[in-house]
Amino acid sequence: MPERVTIWTYDWVPNGPRGYVRDLRLRWALEEAGIDYAVASVPFDDRGSDHLARQPFAQVPFLDDGDIHVFESGACLLHLAEKSEALMPREPQGKADTLQWLVAALNSVEMVTVPWWFINMSGPTENPLAGWMKQRFDRLEAVLKEREWLASRFTIADIVMSDALRIPNELGELENYGALKAYVARACSRPAFQKAHRDQLAHFEAADAAKSQARN
Repeated sequence: MPERVTIWTYDWVPNGPRGYVRDLRLRWALEEAGIDYAVASVPFDDRGSDHLARQPFAQVPFLDDGDIHVFESGACLLHLAEKSEALMPREPQGKADTLQWLVAALNSVEMVTVPWWFINMSGPTENPLAGWMKQRFDRLEAVLKEREWLASRFTIADIVMSDALRIPNELGELENYGALKAYVARACSRPAFQKAHRDQLAHFEAADAAKSQARN
């Protein structure tokens, strides 16, 4: 019997990041593929040498799959996609489409949306990344007006892309992008996403309960 995949995340995070910590992407992929998995945790407040040995930037997620250890959510998703055709087609063009759109989600979209979000939280009168982000959304809108998913069907590329768009969507930045709003809604209505999201929230809520009990 193959060893169980283990996802590593933080033991606790503040309320703000809950539902967005990137172990969600791995949970989502494993739920889509029907692969059994466990969740383990590292301390959020004390990111020591053991954590750094597994993830040199002291971030999450990372995973164990038998003797294989992988960090960075994109790399972890690629590893999981090799385990299940549900996550990435095996025919050459379908696989190539998945790979290119996964990299595009990370390098062309998320590299703008994440710093935009951090700047936005400081409440500037004008976010200097807004124009760059809008340009990315304009190009992506044109693509998603013509298709349901980025590749020939739902893949790990859609997990990353839709996740990268969730915060801009929730902050109203996609109001003029009907195809992008519909795409995010379509992805987030999938049962695998819904379960992964619930489970992540439950993980951190259990940590709250444990902290409260330890104080009492």
